[in-house]
Amino acid sequence: MKALLPLLLILGLAACGGSEPATGAGSKASKPGHVFIIVLENKSYADTFGAGADSAAPYLASELPKLGVLLSQYHGTGHVSLDNYISMVGGQSPNTATATDCLAYLDWVGTTTPDANGQVTGFGCVYPPAIKTIANQLQDKGLSWKGYMQDMGFDLARDGSATCSHPKLNAQDGTQSATASDQYATRHNPFMYFHSIIDDQANCDAHVVELAALKADLLKEATTPRYAFITPNLCADGHDSGCANGDPGGLVGIDDFLKEWVPRIMASPAYQKDGLILVTFDEANLGANTEDAAACCNEPRGPNSVLPGLFGPGGGRIGAVLISPFIKPGTLSEVPYNHYSMLKSIEDLFGLPYLGHAGQAGLAPFGTDVYSNLPGA
Repeated sequence: MKALLPLLLILGLAACGGSEPATGAGSKASKPGHVFIIVLENKSYADTFGAGADSAAPYLASELPKLGVLLSQYHGTGHVSLDNYISMVGGQSPNTATATDCLAYLDWVGTTTPDANGQVTGFGCVYPPAIKTIANQLQDKGLSWKGYMQDMGFDLARDGSATCSHPKLNAQDGTQSATASDQYATRHNPFMYFHSIIDDQANCDAHVVELAALKADLLKEATTPRYAFITPNLCADGHDSGCANGDPGGLVGIDDFLKEWVPRIMASPAYQKDGLILVTFDEANLGANTEDAAACCNEPRGPNSVLPGLFGPGGGRIGAVLISPFIKPGTLSEVPYNHYSMLKSIEDLFGLPYLGHAGQAGLAPFGTDVYSNLPGA
């Protein structure tokens, strides 16, 4: 079904329907209330979910879609990595610094308040304080969030700190390449690119932490954040193949990471109550295939970039899998979505206003093609 109702209407109708099935011990919910996002790296749809993809990553390609819904027309918003991550949490379009991964951690130069489309015009890596993220929105509403960054702080001389780790302003980013003992990449930690996050050091330290903290946080619903953004290291996210520590990386590394963490999340009280897991990639392979720089959903270019995809209008077709008690296992959606759609959809779940291009006119949030198991539907 490609004709979608807005998500808020869908959820409202569902809440008015029949009895709600229990999604956790002694609890009921009408929509997802704990969101877990896992972002992987640099793989086109054909390599991950296409014909024959399961030979390299069978858990990703075959097992995950059996647990939820495969979004076969989900797209990245740009090339290379960083601009996609920023789209996911802040709705900002690429600029020439973020589109090239901010090799230097440059402060913003340009306008400092959002325009009618929620964008600022200029150049740089760390957006001005008036530019918010979904993390700011959640915290302002009294809802919990955390970013979990694998390997962050393993080498303090390289990373700078054990929590809220980023380079000094206008300095080179020393985490662009992995080492054998530390494969954290600042550019895969989107919260570090907003003054609205990093300027409050104590708050940032409490919310942007190393991945191991998630194990303890998952033990109780009360300690599980309502929004969790999970970034594997450069080996486990598939970015590197033949990793600095000797591990294989690539699709093998992706499969190993997902096989450990997806079942762990699904076994948690928070997920069983009202969880939603979203697994996707930042961008497609940066290659000659025109699909790898494709866009969907009438993606705006924004004020700072001629072509968000460098060689085309977007970040390419990447696909996504969503798993939830509110999703029928083994389903498929061919509705086009992108990272702005994801941001909009999560803002809808938590009753938040739209940031940046999440507010694009006509942009569809996830609908009944995704939430196919809503109570009363």
